[in-house]
Amino acid sequence: MDERFNKWLLTPVLTLLFVVIMYQYVSPSCTSSCTNFGEQPRAGEAGPPAVPGPARRAPAPPEEWERRPQLPPPPRGPPEGPRGAAAPEEEDEEPGDPEEEEEEEEEDEPDPEAPENGSLPRFVPRFNFTLKDLTRFVDFNIKGRDVIVFLHIQKTGGTTFGRHLVKNIRLEQPCSCKAGQKKCTCHRPGKKETWLFSRFSTGWSCGLHADWTELTNCVPAIMEKKDCPRNHSHTRNFYYITMLRDPVSRYLSEWKHVQRGATWKTSLHMCDGRSPTPDELPTCYPGDDWSGVSLREFMDCSYNLANNRQVRMLADLSLVGCYNLTFMNESERNTILLQSAKNNLKNMAFFGLTEFQRKTQFLFERTFNLKFISPFTQFNITRASNVEINEGARQRIEELNFLDMKLYEYAKDLFQQRYHHTKQLEHQRDRQKRREERRLQREHRVHQWPKEDGAAEGTVTEDYNSQVVRW
Repeated sequence: MDERFNKWLLTPVLTLLFVVIMYQYVSPSCTSSCTNFGEQPRAGEAGPPAVPGPARRAPAPPEEWERRPQLPPPPRGPPEGPRGAAAPEEEDEEPGDPEEEEEEEEEDEPDPEAPENGSLPRFVPRFNFTLKDLTRFVDFNIKGRDVIVFLHIQKTGGTTFGRHLVKNIRLEQPCSCKAGQKKCTCHRPGKKETWLFSRFSTGWSCGLHADWTELTNCVPAIMEKKDCPRNHSHTRNFYYITMLRDPVSRYLSEWKHVQRGATWKTSLHMCDGRSPTPDELPTCYPGDDWSGVSLREFMDCSYNLANNRQVRMLADLSLVGCYNLTFMNESERNTILLQSAKNNLKNMAFFGLTEFQRKTQFLFERTFNLKFISPFTQFNITRASNVEINEGARQRIEELNFLDMKLYEYAKDLFQQRYHHTKQLEHQRDRQKRREERRLQREHRVHQWPKEDGAAEGTVTEDYNSQVVRW
């Protein structure tokens, strides 16, 4: 009885032992994990090393992680529009496209006009402009009769910008500028007619530093005289452009310029067909010029034309009785001048800001579909920047130029909104172009694959038939 029981007991024991031995042989890594199965490590004791499974790898050492090639970051979202609204999401985008990622990085390069600390302040619009106000794409026909008219306001960087117009634009027929001559010849391709009305092309044909009131009444007649009679039946478009500058910096720059002897006393100041009388526009100095004038003396002259010069030169002066200050009260006159200057500036084909040279270049090129040869340079050190004034003097200058301060705030906001709007449209066109190129590539691959498969099948069939013949 005992022997039978031992035989029956021995068989399952041997079977269990065999299974354990085979299991350890097949899965030797289970030795440490199986012994601690169900046991939790005590406090202060390190648990057994985790075994990486097929779906999870053990973290690599720091040195090895640094040596591994890093994956590119996920694509950033679309840029925000000029009013803070996100751009519409693009469909059919292929993630990981190297060309798109490179272009995204290029677009996110730091702005050279950003603060030195590297933080790019987010632009927040302050004025409401329509889409028509922000969209500026001029179909400038340089071979036809279109003319660009440059309104040059004193001390706004107009001399530098004017030289860009005659020397730095890539044209089929560039302007001819000879050494020793102040004016360049800017003719249309194949014609002896000018396409540019500016100081360096036509000279001061409407008077020294003619303003908006003078130019709009003078330029059409001047161009008709210069043009061939046979072209008078064709329509002509005049595209007015100008440059603006921070009022305080511009005022200080004009003061330093007058201090060195500049007067601009040959300016005509034509309005309603006549120049102002000495009583309407008296001078601030008794002699030939105002050389050596101090800043206090410059500010104390109440009829100094430097005060609110940008508003006066951009407004329609005929609306306020020209230079007749008794035509209406001062408050009403200022309101009309400021609103007129804003409207004329907004309706101009283009205007730039001295403080944003690269953005000025960008907007001009996109507006007129013309390219500059060399990039604009931002000069942060000027005669005005070297002038040290106290806070009281600065406040006095802002009070004397309170209309210019309001105009510049308006112009800067419109300029920035146009820049961001144009960049957004350009970005969307580039993405649309890349999507179209990828779509064409996919279609090309789809059409190419069946041909390759058919060619391969034809080759196998032909080889098989030849072998059958040989057999």
